[in-house]
Amino acid sequence: MTDNKLSGLIAATYTPLHDDGELNLDPIAAMTDWLLAKGIRGLYVCGSTGEGMSLSGAERRVVAEAYVKAAAGRVPVIIQVGHNSLAEARQLAAHAQEIGANYVSATCPSYFSINDVDTLIDCMAEVAGGAPELPFYYYHIPALTGSALDMAEFLERGGKRISNLVGLKYTDTKLHVFLQCLQVDPERFDVVWGCDEMMLGALATGATAAIGSTFNIAAPLYLGIMEAFRQGDMNEARRLQSLSVEMIRTIGKYPFHAAMKSVLGMNGFNIGGCRLPQGRLSESEIERLRNDLSSLGYFQWSQPSSSLSTNSL
Repeated sequence: MTDNKLSGLIAATYTPLHDDGELNLDPIAAMTDWLLAKGIRGLYVCGSTGEGMSLSGAERRVVAEAYVKAAAGRVPVIIQVGHNSLAEARQLAAHAQEIGANYVSATCPSYFSINDVDTLIDCMAEVAGGAPELPFYYYHIPALTGSALDMAEFLERGGKRISNLVGLKYTDTKLHVFLQCLQVDPERFDVVWGCDEMMLGALATGATAAIGSTFNIAAPLYLGIMEAFRQGDMNEARRLQSLSVEMIRTIGKYPFHAAMKSVLGMNGFNIGGCRLPQGRLSESEIERLRNDLSSLGYFQWSQPSSSLSTNSL
C-alpha cells in the first residue's frame, strides 16, 4: 500500500454515454490525455460526477477499467465504489484492486440512514476490506448521503479499525471541520477538498489536493488560484476564485452535470447527456449556456496560458 498522498487537482471524471444512454468508452483515452495536458494530477472515477450511482455494477467495472488503462500509470486513479449494497461495494473495491487502480473510495449507504459513527465505521470497514492492498478514502458528501457525522471522530476511531483508511474526500463547506480533520494524525491521514467554489478558503485552511467536477473544464483557472495563493497574491487569487464562482453559478442554472457534459462537448468531447433523473440539455439550452459562458470570458481563461501556471502544488 502506497504512502504517497494525493496532491494538486484531481478531476472527478465524467462517464461518456451514447445518445441512447448506453456506455460510450471511446472518448475516455483522449479525454484523459487532454486532462493531463491541462495539469490534472489524478482521476476520481465513478463518483457523483461520473454517475456511479446511476450505473450498474457491470458498467462501473468497465468504466473503471477504461480509466485505469487510459491513465497508464501516469497519474493515480481512485475508484469510487460506494453502493447501498455493502456486498456489491466490497466486490467493486476488490475489482478496483484487481485492475491496478491506485486507491479506492466510497460513499456510505444512503437509503437507510447512518446515524452514528460506529455504524459508519462498520460499513466502511466492510467496503475497504474488499481491497486490503489499496489505500481507502471515505467520501464525505452529506448533501447527497444525508450522513453529516463528525468526520474528525470518524478518522480518530475508524483508523483503529480500518487498517487501509488513509483519509477523506471532504465534500462539504465547513472549513472549521475540514481543519479539525487535517489535524487528526496528519502523518497518516490525507484530507482532500471537494468544493470547487471554495478552493481558496480550503488552501488557506491547509488543503494540498482537491477533487472536483469543474476541474474537467477549467483546470488552468484552479491552477492559477493555487499559484496566486502560493505567491501570496491574494487579490489575484480572489479574482480567479470569483471567476470560478461565476462559472459554477452559470452552469448551475441548468441540471449541473448535464450542463457540464455539454461544456465538455464545447471543448470537443461528445460524451452525451446523463442518465435519468439528470437527463440532458436541449439544443437551445446548450446555446444559451455557451453564450453565458462566453460573456464570462470562459473560452479564453479556461485555456492554459502564461498567467495561469500549471506548476503549482
